[in-house]
Amino acid sequence: MNKITRRQALGTTAGALTVLGLAGATARAAATDSRAAATPAGTVDEVYKGRRIQITPGQGGHHGGHHSPGMPTVRIDGRELHVMRNADGTWISVVNHYETYPDPTSLARAAVRELQGAVLAPFAPMGGTA
Repeated sequence: MNKITRRQALGTTAGALTVLGLAGATARAAATDSRAAATPAGTVDEVYKGRRIQITPGQGGHHGGHHSPGMPTVRIDGRELHVMRNADGTWISVVNHYETYPDPTSLARAAVRELQGAVLAPFAPMGGTA
């Protein structure tokens, strides 16, 4: 009767573990892809320092037209944070008007830090109401 050697046993075990690892990685990738498909690209919904930040991609002008078409809507605890994009691609807000950020998420987090727990006041554009 043939006996299996230690080297053969280790090789078989390593091969089985490799297959299991690949199957697990594939399952994780599929789960990640299905979650990403359920959330529109560019959407953020997170809690940062106890405050809820929600960012949705821009669809066009809204809120009485004081948003430019394509601008994202950024909310902190459900209140809209007015954001603007600079010509160089950086972002500013009414809370951090003189400091630029690379993306709306970084901008929203900086606004949360700057607010220090205060409630975000409604933004009323010149000549309009909130």
